[in-house]
Amino acid sequence: MNAAVATSVFGVFMVATVALGLFAVRGRRGRGGGEGGGLAEWSVGGRSLGTVFIWVLMAGEGYTSFSYLGAAGWGYNYGAPVLYVVAYMSCGYAVGYVVGPMLWAYARKHGLVGITDMVAHRFARPWLGALVAVLATVFLLPYIQLQITGMGVVVSTISYGAISLNWAYFIAFAVTTGFVVVSGLRGSAWVSVLKDVMVIATLGFLAVYVPTHYFDGYGPFLDRLVTEKSEWLTFPGHGDSGLGQAWFITTSFLNSLTVVIFPTTVAGYLGAKNADVLRRNAMWLPAYNVLLFVPMLLGMAALFVVPGLVGAESNLALFKLVVDSLPAWSVGVIGVAAALSSIVPMAVFMLVIGTMWGRSVLSLVPRWEQRQKGAAQVVVVIAGSLALLLTYTAPNTLVRLSLISYEGMAQLLPMVLLGLMWRRLTLLGAVSGLVVGVGVVCGFVFTENDPVWGVNAGIVALGANLAVALAVTYAGPREHDERPDEDVLARDEIDGTGDEERAVAAAG
Repeated sequence: MNAAVATSVFGVFMVATVALGLFAVRGRRGRGGGEGGGLAEWSVGGRSLGTVFIWVLMAGEGYTSFSYLGAAGWGYNYGAPVLYVVAYMSCGYAVGYVVGPMLWAYARKHGLVGITDMVAHRFARPWLGALVAVLATVFLLPYIQLQITGMGVVVSTISYGAISLNWAYFIAFAVTTGFVVVSGLRGSAWVSVLKDVMVIATLGFLAVYVPTHYFDGYGPFLDRLVTEKSEWLTFPGHGDSGLGQAWFITTSFLNSLTVVIFPTTVAGYLGAKNADVLRRNAMWLPAYNVLLFVPMLLGMAALFVVPGLVGAESNLALFKLVVDSLPAWSVGVIGVAAALSSIVPMAVFMLVIGTMWGRSVLSLVPRWEQRQKGAAQVVVVIAGSLALLLTYTAPNTLVRLSLISYEGMAQLLPMVLLGLMWRRLTLLGAVSGLVVGVGVVCGFVFTENDPVWGVNAGIVALGANLAVALAVTYAGPREHDERPDEDVLARDEIDGTGDEERAVAAAG
């Protein structure tokens, strides 16, 4: 009976989610045969989203199933090191205050829809956009796998085991793939509103309920935590994790830079109707990080209530606290909030992969050049299927998957940010640095030497990447490019009266 009630609540909300996504794009598909209904409308919301929609969309990307499950799992396993999430996201929003408007202006001026477009335009090499699309896809797939895993855990848990994890993973894939193919970025923004309401309400409730129900309040809970689990409250946390102060600082620094050029973040930037929306958004987004403390604390509360969880089971720490003590309908509602925290970011990740391939890879094939949106939607299905296959064949804990994605994506920083701000950087230098950085990070990760020397392996790889890029640039000949600086480099300025028709035509 409990399984039937909880899954019924969950099913109703999933139907409502898909309906909301469809409603969001109603009347916009095929409008005038131009931007409406084209690739730009599907991938960046027609560049028309306002402050509220951009805020909830980008908050939705930041608050994922990792935040609901992985943060609790790391709080359960290690304790204090999990605070790196709050640190890097807050610092990343500050960096985004500057970088976001700069990338928005560059993309709008030249009719671009993603970072692959940007590097291809900056270096005047279409094949470079295709290369970056392939590389970014490799490092985004683990993040999609993370969301499938997270939502699968939620579905299986709230069904009280009636739905197996394997079927739950497939449900997560099917719902999200169908949703993103139809609704695009605008639908994700609308569903983000529902997700934020659910997340704030459920975490607010759990922040009060769990300490009161199990410990008679925060005082006794924190007293017991300090007395019995003090190791969880200091670096490097519990166990021989290697996640000390140096790891915390380097990971926070690396991720705060990487998040601003993450393809999904850039998709949010490019969906804004003007640069001021992004500046206001950067000021308000850190407030959302307060919610992250709740699953972290609840993960440590689970140490006393459900001890003995190991490996990937630790991701269940938060749900173990509520499944056996709350009525089935409330378990279903909490499950909906956690599932939406998977659907929104997973939809944007899949959409971005589709856009990169439709725009920068398949468009190089003459027969696909005029069907970029259709090609992108096909790629969405393929990418989701690959991530689902990885979920079945190469499972891993949620935070580990997140770190792999960020460390790999960080290697694009010199090519994207430095390249858009410094004209002297050559194509050979940027590509050489990228090859070295990716090689170093893969070497560390696949040999299980991360952290290395106590620091994040990704930042070591980024240092090598940058050193090689600069060395090759200065040692080699200057590149000849007749375009003026304003057509090559990014600037945080736009007069708002540019050639709209040219931008629309290039984006559609």
